Amino acid sequence: MKRLSLVIPLLLALACPFFLSAKKEDPKKIVFIAGSRSHASGEHEFRAGCMLLAKALNEQSGLNVEAVVVGKDWKKDKSILEDADAIVIFADGTSGIGGEWEYLDGLAKKGVGMTFMHYAVHPNPAQGKQYYQPWIGGAMESGWSVNPHWVADMKVMQGHEISNGVPDVVTCLDEFYYNMRFVDDRQSVHNFVTATPTRDNMHRYINLWNQHGVDGLNKEQTLMWGYERPGGKGRGVGFTGGHYHHGWALDGFRTVVLNAIVWTAGIEVPEGGVKSKSLTEDDLNANLDDYGKNQKRLKLPNVEDWKKLPPAKVNEAREAGFKNEAKPKKKVSQSGSKKK
Repeated sequence: MKRLSLVIPLLLALACPFFLSAKKEDPKKIVFIAGSRSHASGEHEFRAGCMLLAKALNEQSGLNVEAVVVGKDWKKDKSILEDADAIVIFADGTSGIGGEWEYLDGLAKKGVGMTFMHYAVHPNPAQGKQYYQPWIGGAMESGWSVNPHWVADMKVMQGHEISNGVPDVVTCLDEFYYNMRFVDDRQSVHNFVTATPTRDNMHRYINLWNQHGVDGLNKEQTLMWGYERPGGKGRGVGFTGGHYHHGWALDGFRTVVLNAIVWTAGIEVPEGGVKSKSLTEDDLNANLDDYGKNQKRLKLPNVEDWKKLPPAKVNEAREAGFKNEAKPKKKVSQSGSKKK
């Protein structure tokens, strides 16, 4: 008995490292910051979009993650972000940041991943340079970038885990911004998703259309980019799509975004991509913002219908004005006479 009493502690000591190593790791925490109601029913559905992505991560992906959705008033309790491995902001402009630039900058410097989607990639130029470029490698910039609605044949970067489980081409109608303002070291930015805008696949030219947009036609443009911060200080992603809620019903569209989000959290993207269930019409309409009598019942999208859309009419007079705007203006002397 005495000998047995000595053996048991020894066996426990030997087994202890095994039990410790077998202990399940804490889940990676991903916090979605969803903006408020905006635009019209079926557009800028920030909360509904975040909730369906969070549901996919929590209930369908099989990954060891904890996804949480908060509103833009998150700053009332910053503790929600203190232990986040990644943050996703899907909101109008910088409203999701809520003025907490330095706080979020501190998290980025600690290595917290960040994903900005659609309008959330659009700060002012100074904010883009000071914060967005170090966080995610680039941003939209008024006067430089454009925001047309077009039917893009999205192509995902091959040879990178971002492409896992994503078809070679995903076709979607969206307000895909392009011609982003990237960091000076452009080669450090991954072109995760690209597509080529043409006159034929344009659906609408709207407020920010400019000469850069015209010059970018028939050239491959980056719609989603990835950035690995220098010194291993985390990862960032920018995605210009997401205007229309219908995009989430496209399996490839949804998968590449989920892949990007887990990539920023430092999780290896599964070989078949992040799993999620195909959406039903009820799934697509869940948690939409309330627009009262103007509420729409969204239908599952039909890609073939988008391909049949006629090209947007070109406002030639407007575009001719772009060239005039680009011409350097003659300087005026203090006396008021023009200098030649």
